[in-house]
Amino acid sequence: MARVFISSVIPAEAAKVWERVRDFNGMPKWHPRIRDSRIEDALPSDKVGCIRNFHLQNGDTIREKLLGLSDYDMFCTYAILESPMPLTDYIATLRLTPVTDGNRTFAEWSAEFECDPKDESDLVSGIGGNVFQAGFDALKRHFGG
Repeated sequence: MARVFISSVIPAEAAKVWERVRDFNGMPKWHPRIRDSRIEDALPSDKVGCIRNFHLQNGDTIREKLLGLSDYDMFCTYAILESPMPLTDYIATLRLTPVTDGNRTFAEWSAEFECDPKDESDLVSGIGGNVFQAGFDALKRHFGG
């Protein structure tokens, strides 16, 4: 099983960062690689089980299912249902934790998945850099970091 873990510190209060990222359909508002997104079957975007169907800037389509969401613990967990990436059994969690020293946010994004061993290194570095770190960098820019 392949694993990806990326963490960062965002220069803003955790509640404000969570407000920006909690919408399972809202990634186009904050992640630079996401062009558009919609929730299938017109379900609420915070309903566990809903499916987001989105396009990357390059036109690729990805479908993901919301597996867990907690406003109290500030995390969301989701699974990839369809993707052009050569992987299966992908489960990821985006979690925020308040840093009381300086009113900042510790952000962590992790994923586990199955893939062919020959693809693992490229997938881990691509997901870690192009998805997780790119998202954190965009949040830091938005919040003035």
